[in-house]
Amino acid sequence: MKPPRFRPLTIAVALGAAALLCVLYVMTALSVHAPPATLKVLAPTHPAKAVPSVVFSAADGKLHSLGEFKGRVVLLNLWAPWCAPCVKELPALAALQKAVPEERLAVVAVDVGRDTPAEAASFLAAHGAGILHTYLDSNTSLFRAFGAYGLPLSVLIDAKGREIARAEGPADWSAPESIKYLKGLAER
Repeated sequence: MKPPRFRPLTIAVALGAAALLCVLYVMTALSVHAPPATLKVLAPTHPAKAVPSVVFSAADGKLHSLGEFKGRVVLLNLWAPWCAPCVKELPALAALQKAVPEERLAVVAVDVGRDTPAEAASFLAAHGAGILHTYLDSNTSLFRAFGAYGLPLSVLIDAKGREIARAEGPADWSAPESIKYLKGLAER
């Protein structure tokens, strides 16, 4: 008995289908990881790197570090009240935090100005961001540790405590595509 013969057309169709599946898989994988157009200023950090262990304070005076947030995605945002793009961005950060549970994604907006805790909290409330916790970095140690040269600076940190991307300048954090993207990162 002769072994079955494969026709050239059958082989070509099978190879074409396999190639198409590979292309679709790669396209899907890339689209899941690439930020949407609304976050065009969010540049990946390659390779991911551990975040500095710098302390900053909360409104109650208690000291915190980014290490406390391990196990969830963190969007660290450095802002100041005299920075117009920062002020414009604050409500979008608050909307993002409202849309994604804090247990999965923590928006850590840190005032790097010279404000008192009461001034910073009042400023956040007056600018549509009262939902955010009040954090301060009055000695600009976070600013220096992250090599910031301007504001706002947002650093995306994965659940393992590594910087995976950063945005130098304002971003549209509250756009539906942005929220969907960040929610997807937080649910992994």
